[in-house]
Amino acid sequence: MANSARNNPGTQQTVNNDESKALDRLLEMYEKNKKRVNTIVTVVLVAVLGYFTYTQWYLKPREEKAATAISFAQRYFEMDSLNLALNGDGQHSGFLKAMKKFSGTKTANLCNYYAGVCYLQMGDFKNAVKYLEDFDGHGSLLTYAASGALGDAYMETNNQKKAMEAYEKAIGNKNDNQLTPMYLQRLALLCELNNKNEDAKKYYERIRDEYPQSQEARDVEKYLGHLGDHD
Repeated sequence: MANSARNNPGTQQTVNNDESKALDRLLEMYEKNKKRVNTIVTVVLVAVLGYFTYTQWYLKPREEKAATAISFAQRYFEMDSLNLALNGDGQHSGFLKAMKKFSGTKTANLCNYYAGVCYLQMGDFKNAVKYLEDFDGHGSLLTYAASGALGDAYMETNNQKKAMEAYEKAIGNKNDNQLTPMYLQRLALLCELNNKNEDAKKYYERIRDEYPQSQEARDVEKYLGHLGDHD
């Protein structure tokens, strides 16, 4: 390009003119769209600042208030005072009121779990299903406990297909030596009820091989023998 420009003196001027025209077009385009571009930038900036403000000055304090609001309900839950845990004691909110008051918070989501377990223990299985289905464990360990409770609620409403699906989720934590063997046993029994003996054997064998110290392992050989497994 350089040699060509030297050999053709007019070429460099042409190149410069082309670059100048390109720059002019770019500036012209910017001027035409400047207002729109600046508006977009401003909107994005406002959105970012708005989200930060919402998170720090509204959502975070609201989460803290919500967590404090259910502290008495949690105590009643631990004491098996389930009605008080659900509905409050007149001075302190129960899980149901806190769930509505702090809708959209993590605490409100947690209230779904508590309410579902309360209803399950109180024998109101339809409400147990309703609230446990609404709970989102976000992959936490509570997910497995909630799935197991949901499986129990489905069993009580005679929905064995849904119960099996829930129990299969409940056994997802291999490191839980308490809940996992318990729900493995329930899955095995449910499989037997549905004449799925091979699946039942698979779940019993998991109890025997992976959780030999669990309470469920005590009678597992008897169940396997009943299914014709003599290993």
